Amino acid sequence: MTTITLTTFIHAPIERCFDLARSIDLHLLSTKKTKEKVVAGRAAGLVMKDDILTWEAVHFGIRQQLVSKITDVSPPYYFRDEMMKGAFKSMHHEHHFAVKDGVTVMTDIFCYKIPYGILGKLFNSLVLRSYMTAFLKERNIVIKNAAEGNDWINILK
Repeated sequence: MTTITLTTFIHAPIERCFDLARSIDLHLLSTKKTKEKVVAGRAAGLVMKDDILTWEAVHFGIRQQLVSKITDVSPPYYFRDEMMKGAFKSMHHEHHFAVKDGVTVMTDIFCYKIPYGILGKLFNSLVLRSYMTAFLKERNIVIKNAAEGNDWINILK
């Protein structure tokens, strides 16, 4: 299993950061490069516990779909999504939020297993891990910028 852990410090209230991280609208903004869209399930607003969404995006030149379920939500500290169907063998993404010295600390723990045996492991070590890390960092920058600026107002309306 590959685990990517990212910590982002955001100068904004925890509730705002939590909701931006759950925002489908913000997610779509942060994934313009991969042409991501929702093809089934809640298409806008905030994800909620037990939501099932089918995302479609282009990764590595291939149009792919990923079906994920929001399996746990504990506002404003935690939520988790898990892949039900997609390119990974398995995948889950934990989103943790805390406040330290007046700053929101957002921690992503993204875990996945890849198929295709030794070829999958080689692809993961050469390409996929760094690709997924950059993908998640980009998303976190969009959340941080929206939360610290005024964009959150239009996103969370």
